[in-house]
Amino acid sequence: MKPSEFFGKFLSMALWGNLITMFLVVVGLVFGIKYGIELYTHHGEEIVVPNIKHKIFNDAEHILADLDLEIVVADTGYVKTLPADCILDQSIEPGHKVKPGRVIYVTINASSTPTLTLPDIIDNSSMREAIAKLTALGFKVGPPKFIPGEKDWVYGVVVNGKQMLTGSKVPIDATVIILVGNGMRDAGDSINYVEPDYPEIEMAEGAEETDEFEEVKPEEPQSPADPFTPVEQPTQ
Repeated sequence: MKPSEFFGKFLSMALWGNLITMFLVVVGLVFGIKYGIELYTHHGEEIVVPNIKHKIFNDAEHILADLDLEIVVADTGYVKTLPADCILDQSIEPGHKVKPGRVIYVTINASSTPTLTLPDIIDNSSMREAIAKLTALGFKVGPPKFIPGEKDWVYGVVVNGKQMLTGSKVPIDATVIILVGNGMRDAGDSINYVEPDYPEIEMAEGAEETDEFEEVKPEEPQSPADPFTPVEQPTQ
């Protein structure tokens, strides 16, 4: 190929047209991908998370929906002074900036007082074991009440002045009182003493008491001789 022919093809409009077309396609793909990702991720768009704590769930749902945010209940709690379905906590603190469509997880107030099941601690554990078990399960444990009995042994559980049984449902905010032995015997306790039975000794004592004896009758006294009765003289 002659040099003139090579430069002629290099400077041809067809070649440059193809090169320009390829360049425009590459540039278009780069910018298209860039803007597409930004559009998908809402680049540059930020929404300030509002404070929805202590609001009723339905009201909080409308507030977040207007801001293109979602709300999902993640957990429940209980605060006696707040109404049911009240927002107790939110996963993203108020004031933080998030993308549209972000999910806000919330904890709402339960409609009734949650309860816990009383474990098997009555007459089955020491005071230390019972307190450790109740605390681990989330019970509110008050000072123990000592009663006559074996020292540090659990004899019962009282909640709001009522005796509880194993398996009873106890409100989570109620105080549990453990009845614990103080190591002393109750003065009212009576001791029933039973005299031991010794049959051999009783037989020996009975033998001494029933000693056999023979009744001896007294002899009749002889009457004195009559002075007028002749006395027979012996014969010689």
